[in-house]
Amino acid sequence: MDAQHCKTNGDPFQESMYIEESSNKNGVISLIFSLKEEVGALAKVLRTFEEKGINLTHIESRPSRLNKDEYEFFINLEGKNVPALDKIIKSLRSDIGATVHELSRTKKKDTVPWFPRSIQELDRFANQILSYGAELDADHPGFKDPVYRARRKEFADIAYNYRHGQPIPQVTYTEEEKKTWGTVFRELKSLYPTHACYEHNHVFPLLEKYCGYREDNIPQLEDISKFLQTCTGFRLRPVAGLLSSRDFLAGLAFRVFHSTQYIRHASKPMYTPEPDICHELLGHVPLFADPSFAQFSQEIGLASLGAPDDFIEKLATVYWFTVEFGLCKEGDSLKAYGAGLLSSFGELQYCLSSKPEIQPLVLEKTAVQKYPVTEFQPVYYVAESFKDAKEKLRKFAQMIPRPFSVRYNPYTQRIEVLDNAKQLKNLADTINGEMGILCNALQKIK
Repeated sequence: MDAQHCKTNGDPFQESMYIEESSNKNGVISLIFSLKEEVGALAKVLRTFEEKGINLTHIESRPSRLNKDEYEFFINLEGKNVPALDKIIKSLRSDIGATVHELSRTKKKDTVPWFPRSIQELDRFANQILSYGAELDADHPGFKDPVYRARRKEFADIAYNYRHGQPIPQVTYTEEEKKTWGTVFRELKSLYPTHACYEHNHVFPLLEKYCGYREDNIPQLEDISKFLQTCTGFRLRPVAGLLSSRDFLAGLAFRVFHSTQYIRHASKPMYTPEPDICHELLGHVPLFADPSFAQFSQEIGLASLGAPDDFIEKLATVYWFTVEFGLCKEGDSLKAYGAGLLSSFGELQYCLSSKPEIQPLVLEKTAVQKYPVTEFQPVYYVAESFKDAKEKLRKFAQMIPRPFSVRYNPYTQRIEVLDNAKQLKNLADTINGEMGILCNALQKIK
């Protein structure tokens, strides 16, 4: 969906698509601000820009969705006189009482990086991958295989053409691909009862029953996505390769997991230098069906929205040592819940041996731990439980320097920015309603 379509159809849920297009132009800064509907209010703002010598190149308005007596204005202006702009923003907030947001997709001083506000906006960056489907590194097992490279392009095209709301296209996997899957499936399944966490082992039989998990069959993303939505509201969407940490984490905020559909090269079924469908479906998917783990994953995504680049790096590292390579306690023993472990026959055994270093999950320490990408991890972090990890993450997220909080509204599938009294009142009303239901239920149990 393009910007002009959003504008002419007046869909209030699509405004950020339009804003992002404009905010990415070189030398242009975009602002959105709200004013009370009164005579002379806009003229006073425009006069402030004129007095500071800042030229506006575009302006549009609409009634505010949050306050009926306010209007929202979106403007583009030349980014030449930044010091004067800082003073204007301060004046708009303090003297005129406007709510102002400076929009930027790249982090600058005193700006908030762009982030998606609606689930449809994931379409905006889903194809901004760091590596393309058929463009493999020279050390990739399939680099010299033209048939495999062509097949990878087929999968990449599926992802590039996909848009939110569409069914994920079915894939007819070849016999060779199913054989590779079968080898990985058989070897890993033999280890799960003794090495995987309870939640993974609880869900796995359900995936076999409802989603076609079998040694001779590669499940379809659409079937799995529907199953996850009935469990926790998580869903899958196809992706052609690796996304940036910021974009990938943003998807988790909407309970969306970007999943590959291609499979590793048949010459090395027990090795892959990148995430593939074995990693996604055997490692990640079972835990996304668990409510507590799903909530933890979404919390990481929500914490990333609008966060500075240095905190994105820290959150990505936390993700690495938890969702990808995390261990947890079960009684007196340790079990694996990280997808990188649950999809690697060798590392799943190694991580629970006496060889690696085991540390308790302390996010302030975990977030700055260096790690290798192409070899077994020398250190793993142990969570007491998913609930404990979630509470630690919430405390860690409070350190992120952003001028607002966010929450996900599952009814509208939108991110709500909590930066004004109206939004906080709406949240309080929602919580009050839920508390009423809880109290009523407790009385009936008694």
